[in-house]
Amino acid sequence: MSEENRQAAMKVIEILHEAGFQGLWAGGCVRDMLMGVEPQDYDIATDAYPEQVGKLFRRTLMVGAQFGVVVVLIGNVQIEVATFRSEGGYADGRRPDSIEFTDAKEDALRRDFTINGMFYDPIADEVLDYVGGRHDLEGRVIRAIGDAEARFGEDHLRMLRAVRFAARLGYVIESKTWQAICKHRMRISMISAERVAMELEKILVHESRHTGMRLLADCGLMKYIFPWCSPECHEEGIELLKYIRGEVDLGLGLAMILIAEEVEDVGQICRELKLSNDVRKKGHWLAAGMAKLAGDMPLSKGRLKRWLANEWFGDLRRLMRARNEQLGESNEAMDRLAEQIEELGDEEITPVPILNGNDLMALGIKPGPGLGAMFDKVYLAQLEGEIVDKGQAEEMVRKCKVQSAKCEDGEV
Repeated sequence: MSEENRQAAMKVIEILHEAGFQGLWAGGCVRDMLMGVEPQDYDIATDAYPEQVGKLFRRTLMVGAQFGVVVVLIGNVQIEVATFRSEGGYADGRRPDSIEFTDAKEDALRRDFTINGMFYDPIADEVLDYVGGRHDLEGRVIRAIGDAEARFGEDHLRMLRAVRFAARLGYVIESKTWQAICKHRMRISMISAERVAMELEKILVHESRHTGMRLLADCGLMKYIFPWCSPECHEEGIELLKYIRGEVDLGLGLAMILIAEEVEDVGQICRELKLSNDVRKKGHWLAAGMAKLAGDMPLSKGRLKRWLANEWFGDLRRLMRARNEQLGESNEAMDRLAEQIEELGDEEITPVPILNGNDLMALGIKPGPGLGAMFDKVYLAQLEGEIVDKGQAEEMVRKCKVQSAKCEDGEV
């Protein structure tokens, strides 16, 4: 897909040049190219005005034209084409109050970090660097362009982006840029929870997650992203990130960060962050599952199948192993659990229940909580292999009814 994107971006550049306009690759794609990384997306900057861009291409989306941005569609690829611009104030800490079309140098000066402020002319094979981006790439430095406080005042989310870039690239944040983050960290509270969560996810899903969250804590941003949590809880969660291996999604990442929180608080914190229901449910399920699974072990075959039937069980096992390593506790129980799973072989995990709700009601079980409890009891016996056909299942229900009646009559 990256090659398809590159070809589409080249086509846009060529059409702009043929029409007498300047066309340059801009921002992250230039950074990646200079680092020897194949860019996944290509943004283009030009001196053509939005209406001129719209006339040059057959398929365009003018949704950002008021900010000088037009999306050009080349085949299945969308290329963002932005007119060189300078920007006015940022009353909302996100969008400019006004823009003015200008040249490449002025456009570079309004961007966030030097490593993201370069342009590349693929036709002339020339890098245009007005902000010292190449120097900072070589020095492995994240530096705000110009006045760091002004850059973060324009868009407060840039503070989180600085941390993300530093963690992912293994770079250091330049001192004045770092000081500006520390000074204005409380402004992150002014950014919508959805935008904060998107940046947080990018930090947590990457293998540099521990470094990223460590930086968030050190500069004080964690306090304002998770105002419901104590610094001590932050530390436990950040430390736990050292022990997880492989891919991590947002639900698992949050369960780790919130490991020291009360289970009932995890779901509420996810709601405050305006996360999707799926992420919230997974985070809460993992938090609740930690204690529940530990209490169930060693697992019978039926209970093991019940756990395995949940799509998040694999991540729960990873979480428990990481937690044991963090606390210096044995993973012997988790190793035995892995052996039990191997021993199941190809045995079906979720067979069709021998008895369903209608069958149970036909046997005299009344609708309500008792019906659900009976269904669970019979199904667990089926998973354990204690019953194998309908006759045995019905006999089990009848015996349970008799036992229940004796208990109600006060018999022991």
